[in-house]
Amino acid sequence: MKDTKAGHGKALQGDDRITFGQLAAYSAGGIIPVALFNIAGQLVGLMGNISLGISAFWLGLIMIIPRLWDAFSDPIVGHLSDNTRSRFGRRRPYLLIGGIAVAVFFVVLWWIPKGETVHAWFPSEAGYRSFQLFYILFALLLFFTATTIFEIPHGALGMEMTSDPHERTRLFSGKSFVGNLFAMSTPWLFALANMEVFRGPGGNEADGMRYVSLMIAAILIPLSFWWTAKLREPGFARVAKQEKTTFWQDARIVSTNRNYIYLVLTIFILAMGFNFVNLLGSYIPIFYVFGGDKVAGAKLLGINGTIWAITGVLAVFPLNWISPRLGKRNTLIISMLLMTLAQLSKIVCYNPEHPYLVIIPTIMLSAGMLFFFTLGSSMVGDICDEDELRTGKRTEGSYYSFYWWFIKLGTAFASFVAGVLITLTLFDETQVTKVDSLQGSVRDMQVKASYWKGYTGDTAAAGTWLKNAQSQAADALKESKDYLVYLESEAVKKPDKKRVISPDIEAQRKNVLTNANEVTRQNIAALERNSEALVSALAGGVPGPLADSLIRATVPLIMQSKLTKARISSFDLLAHLSSRSDKQKKNRDHTEQLTGRVAEIKNMIYALEPGSPPDILETSLELISAGVGPLKKQSPYTLLMMRVVEIGLPVLLCLLALVFAFRYGLTEKRTMEIKELLRERRGIMNNGGQAEGVQST
Repeated sequence: MKDTKAGHGKALQGDDRITFGQLAAYSAGGIIPVALFNIAGQLVGLMGNISLGISAFWLGLIMIIPRLWDAFSDPIVGHLSDNTRSRFGRRRPYLLIGGIAVAVFFVVLWWIPKGETVHAWFPSEAGYRSFQLFYILFALLLFFTATTIFEIPHGALGMEMTSDPHERTRLFSGKSFVGNLFAMSTPWLFALANMEVFRGPGGNEADGMRYVSLMIAAILIPLSFWWTAKLREPGFARVAKQEKTTFWQDARIVSTNRNYIYLVLTIFILAMGFNFVNLLGSYIPIFYVFGGDKVAGAKLLGINGTIWAITGVLAVFPLNWISPRLGKRNTLIISMLLMTLAQLSKIVCYNPEHPYLVIIPTIMLSAGMLFFFTLGSSMVGDICDEDELRTGKRTEGSYYSFYWWFIKLGTAFASFVAGVLITLTLFDETQVTKVDSLQGSVRDMQVKASYWKGYTGDTAAAGTWLKNAQSQAADALKESKDYLVYLESEAVKKPDKKRVISPDIEAQRKNVLTNANEVTRQNIAALERNSEALVSALAGGVPGPLADSLIRATVPLIMQSKLTKARISSFDLLAHLSSRSDKQKKNRDHTEQLTGRVAEIKNMIYALEPGSPPDILETSLELISAGVGPLKKQSPYTLLMMRVVEIGLPVLLCLLALVFAFRYGLTEKRTMEIKELLRERRGIMNNGGQAEGVQST
């Protein structure tokens, strides 16, 4: 410790000190790898499962592919960056191109084609789900590639901006600081996407995320131009004359560094452990703490995520105080022990009666991970210094890219395992999406009933009410036509061989679809007649009593288009639960309870009359809506297995990672010795002079 302190206490040379402007510009780049990369990893899996109804297993499986591609593209981009010789440097061109590409493909990721018309393109539900999966896969490949183009050169640049080990930690701490500051938005994005202003009255969070993504892109593109213009490459003049190397030469150098291997194994194992269960950390607040209430769960996730980000921001300061005093390796080990303690505390802190206890492990985990991953990147920079002393070359891009190659390879495997783990808990995403569909239809009806109960037949405002009736009738007509296409395609679909549905339920569903088809056709014909009459009334003017009669005849037709959807949704949910009870013995009691509640709600929906007074309809719909939300609740077995896996697996792998952390041999004393030896080699004197070819920042 004495040697460590003495080494760090020496005054920094001019070329080692990072100015505030450089620190700010570099730190801003943390938005992409810390915030946006995690948003894509977490929310795509979460929303794809509980919003789009895609199997967690298949989502986990397809997410392996972009992560595997990402892992193998990292070394390629690192090698290209190391060997780039442009007038803008070897890192900065990638920062601009990569930043803009990340913004564009982040938007593409959320604009998944949907709707009854798109649904009708496919002969079966399985075909539609496959289309959604392939779209997500393609968009993720583009997004992850763009992230790699930005992040690998950005991380390599951070290693070469200073030769001081602790100034390097300060630089990567700044990156974590800003990244975590923006990471506050990760859980709040889920809450924002759930707001009606983004998702619309009948939409869900997947619809809302489309418009949230546009807002994020509008922030990121200007930032990409700023940090590219602001940052400099202080060592480029020196390395510009460095001989170019082949990819395999770089790979051989990296793979033979023992300290590098121990560090990478430590990071890889621990990161994999938490990535295995990262997705479950979002499921538990929603489905265990709040019983399936996405709005309440999203609020808790938002608050919890904000606490996480604030802790990550504040933890930068103790990190920069502790690390120089205890050394990087010892600080890394402390962070791992802190994360283990945080996981164990969840046994008590996952509590439906006291939901905000979850903040306690969140604070410990956030601080531990900030320490862990910030030090990891900084320690790779120390290893690059050791390698330069041994080989005389700077290959930060290769070291940083292979570092992430291991982590992303583990993340790819973890993505698959995460989907398998969710499947093994018997979580029922189909139940959740069918309840969402029913809830959306009921909400639509509530909005219409609430609006039209304000209509009193006042002749003074007849023109305004006629205009609104015409607009809503036009929307209802289009919606009914689209839904008719869907009903017709559903009627001719062959039963899904993977789902075991009794002949009785299949026969009932055909009858329900046939009836809905006939009702929708009649409603379309009536809407067409009334729409023409409303247009004529608006154009020529009609007496007050005739306008009132026309409006009162149109409102039930508007409500009918919503009611038909709600009836189909309630039947589909009941049919799904009936088929599930035959194959999930561990959840049978829970399924039977849900089936009884759904049957009651279905009867209430079928009892609704679209021609009833809007105030009476609104009262009935409020009762129905209150009963729909709890239908998302998962079984006790599922909720128990989620907690056991989410808490226990990271603890086991964290203990294994500690073994390799203790074997890392690049001590603080040796790190400072390497710094001084490199300074002598480069001809830099203690008075702050500068060797030929080294640029000043």
